[in-house]
Amino acid sequence: MTAPDDFGPQLELLIEYLVVERGLADNTIEAYERDLRQYADYLRGRGYESFAQAQRDDVQGYLQLLRRRRGWSAVTVSRKLTSLRQMHRLLVREQVADTDPTANIKSPRKAQRLPQVLTVEQCQALLAAPDQSTTAGLRDAAMLTLMYATGLRVSELVGLRIHNINFKEGILRATGKGGKQRLVPIAPRVLELVQDYLAVSRAEFVKDESEDALFLGTTGRPLSRVRFWQILKEYVVQAGLPADTSPHTLRHSFATHLLSGGADLRAIQEMLGHVSLATTQIYTHLSPEDLRQTYDQTHPRA
Repeated sequence: MTAPDDFGPQLELLIEYLVVERGLADNTIEAYERDLRQYADYLRGRGYESFAQAQRDDVQGYLQLLRRRRGWSAVTVSRKLTSLRQMHRLLVREQVADTDPTANIKSPRKAQRLPQVLTVEQCQALLAAPDQSTTAGLRDAAMLTLMYATGLRVSELVGLRIHNINFKEGILRATGKGGKQRLVPIAPRVLELVQDYLAVSRAEFVKDESEDALFLGTTGRPLSRVRFWQILKEYVVQAGLPADTSPHTLRHSFATHLLSGGADLRAIQEMLGHVSLATTQIYTHLSPEDLRQTYDQTHPRA
């Protein structure tokens, strides 16, 4: 008969804490419990009778075991490390242990997920999809082209007011995350398309003359993000593009094509409104050489 140890009672203590104080969902608690039972088996194999006996080397050895022998991903191992942290921090808080062996242990680096990017030809097909002879088609062409030409987020695009565009200077003022504003240049032919929309189509949507939103829906109100997504999806199908093409795909394509055309990375950072240059640097991994040859003829910002 196996001698009793403290793993069970300590696990029950954590579950009570997660339920009563943290109020976590059942499936989250079950994941914690599963992770810690596996960890307890590992510690028992090292001759321990309590989570509190674990040292930093034990935690590191366990994480290496998960990665190397079991082949689990960095995401899975990071989640399991979170479970271990919860246990050891609670034991220190309850004065069952003096130190937390997970302190200062970094989570495994997750593989960087590269954003989806359209080719220049695919972007051309998308921008050509709206029928500009119709009221809605001209509006949609102006929206899609402006988004691709400026790298705006969808929330920034639908939040634009008419006065946010200086047509004389060719500058757009975007309001990004946290209300932070930035200036983005707009190519002349993109400005012309937006002006055509204002002169021809926008009045057809206006229900209230005091409404100053740039892009309006059939209700006369500013388009919502959801409605823009629906409109984009219709043209994605028409243009034969990947089904998972999203508004953010246009933003990624804008940055990648600019970089391919020789634009400075810091300039792209400013136009995208990234706080850190490190966020913008992901696009250095996405720039195919053949885009350089066609950029000047095909990108709306050329």
